[in-house]
Order: sequence, then structure tokens, then C-alpha cells
Amino acid sequence: MSNKNKWRKLFMDIQSGNVPWYIKNKFILAITFFLIWLTFFDRNNFIDQYKIHVQLNDLRSKKEYYSEQIKIVNQEKKELFTNIASKEKFAREHYMMKKPNEDLFVIVPQQKKD
Repeated sequence: MSNKNKWRKLFMDIQSGNVPWYIKNKFILAITFFLIWLTFFDRNNFIDQYKIHVQLNDLRSKKEYYSEQIKIVNQEKKELFTNIASKEKFAREHYMMKKPNEDLFVIVPQQKKD
């Protein structure tokens, strides 16, 4: 029996007064209505709650990443401001600075062509 015939038989039974028990039961109807309402129409529906949960997990992972980056930067900052040699090294590596009697050679790796 196809789905179309099943629905037709159900509607014919309802018209003849032979209503199935699950349609007569007001508790099942109320629970069904409530679940449909929570799934699609409510402001805090299940779909939006799932999206918010995914976004929250994404933000937590970003928080962990940035916390680790802050620790690394604070460690580098502490090292940089406590040692003069590290200041010179930092300036040479990041800002291409040099002493007056030095020559600076910058080696740039060649990029592969596709």
C-alpha cells in the first residue's frame, strides 16, 4: 500500500467517525504540537540552539588559541626587555637593522611557479 493510499484511508476513516486512538489522545496531540513549536517557531528553537552551540565551541577554541599566543608574546616581551643582545637580535631579524660598519644581505626564497 503506498503512502498516498495510507493517507487517503486515514482521512476516510476520520470522515466515517472511526478515528485512530493517537489522534483522539489530547496529550499526544499537545506533545506533538509542543515539539513542532519548539523545533521551528519558538525564539529559542532547536535549530538556533544548535547553531549557537557550534558558534560557542568555535569561540572557545579561538580563545584557547589566542591565550596560547598571548603567553608566547609575553614570554618574548620579557626576554626582549631583559637582555640587550636579544634587542639587537630582534631588531636585526624583524626590522632589518644593522650596525654602521656592517653589510646586510637579505635572502628571499624563490617561489615556485605553478
